[in-house]
Amino acid sequence: MTQSHEHSVKPNASARVVKLALIGFLLIGAFYLLTEHQAHLFGVLPWLLLLACPLLHLFMHGGHGHGRDEGSAGDGPPSGHRP
Repeated sequence: MTQSHEHSVKPNASARVVKLALIGFLLIGAFYLLTEHQAHLFGVLPWLLLLACPLLHLFMHGGHGHGRDEGSAGDGPPSGHRP
């Protein structure tokens, strides 16, 4: 009597193992990246945020009408403003 057993691996099971391995490698890589480059990241990050403030101020206030001469004669109040 010979018995034949077919061992089939479900595609979902192998894909799950590959995903878990990939997640493991990414977590290990992220850990070493953060621990080895912590001084670079946290040393420059506050300065980058501080330097971004003037740029954001310039670009975000573009629709407010800054730079327009609002005090000239004959101009009414800006739209949307009530006396």
